[in-house]
Order: sequence, then C-alpha cells, then structure tokens
Amino acid sequence: MDVLKAFVIISATSAMISPVFAEPAKPNIRSLITPSVVQDMRQWIETDIVRISVDAQNDRLQKLDQGEIDALDEQWRAERESDDKPLIAATLSNPLSVYLARLQGKSLGLYAEIFVMDQNGLNVGQSSITSDFWQGDEAKFQKTYDVSGDALFIDEPEWDDEARIWRGQVSFTLTEADSDASIGAVTMEVNLTELQRRSAPDA
Repeated sequence: MDVLKAFVIISATSAMISPVFAEPAKPNIRSLITPSVVQDMRQWIETDIVRISVDAQNDRLQKLDQGEIDALDEQWRAERESDDKPLIAATLSNPLSVYLARLQGKSLGLYAEIFVMDQNGLNVGQSSITSDFWQGDEAKFQKTYDVSGDALFIDEPEWDDEARIWRGQVSFTLTEADSDASIGAVTMEVNLTELQRRSAPDA
C-alpha cells in the first residue's frame, strides 16, 4: 500500500469516528423536563388567545365523526404537495399561529415546534407546518385530552440528524380558565440539546 492511499484511508476512518460527527448520548428527557420547565410552558400557553382560539374552533366544528376528520386530514396532506393551500394558509395565518410562531422565535432555539389541538385532535394553530392536520390518533392527544385536565405526556427523545440536535415532545391538556373542563391539548417540541446546555451548572 503506498503512502498516499494509506493517508486517505486513515483520514476517512478518522472522519467517521470524529466526535464532531458522532451522535451525542441520548439525554434523559424526564430529568430535563422539570416542573419549572413545564410551568414555563403552561405560562405561555394558558392564555386568552390560546383558549379563545380553541373554543372558537370547537364551537365551529363541534364533535366531528371520523369520516369528517379523515377528510380534513387528507385535504391537509394533499395541500402540502399542491400550490393551492386554502386550509394550510388559513391555519398558519390565524392569530394563534402567529402567536405560536413568535413564541417559538422568542425562545431563542428552545422550542423547535409548537401546535395546539381542539377537542377533535385537529390543529387550531401551529408555529410551523405539520405533516398532518389530525393528531387524535397519536399519544400526544390520547394521553392528554383523553385522560384528564391535568394530564402531562413526555415522549421519548428523537435525534434530528439534519439539525444535529435531540428533540422531545411535551404535551398537556388545555382546560378552561375557570374550570377543569378539557377543551384541547398542546404539544411543545423542545430542543433538548439546547435545554441541556442551559441547564448545565456553568450555563
């Protein structure tokens, strides 16, 4: 083997095992999502603009049957691939979505995505476009709204290879301000890598 070929092999091997490119250890999401972190989330979400928006959609749509829900979800998915996006445009431009987008921006990288769901599990507002419109068949809704007014669900972390961060979703039930009546649910996707950095003793 000549010297040049050996150098190329060693360089390639070093790049593959370099810590810069290695996936960091999976964080302990339950130790990172402390009661204080959850309280901060609730403070931003349990506001008039969120509750008014959810109540308005609940009144407008009422309780839909599964066929109607599926039709809306299919429309959303189709619009993602189309130039014409009436449902997506209406949702992303409503006051709640504008508020959530600003909240995500103000978090300075802590929140990767935020979306609010109604009593059907359909999106009411969101900080960015989601892959689907209906969340009612997922744990984020079934383990919050379907359980109780004070339910909290912390999902398992997922590695985002493109952004090179660990992300984790925290979901909780949204209730009326003056009662425990459940009106919807919220999912806040946290940049766990950033939260871990902020939680470090010398941060």
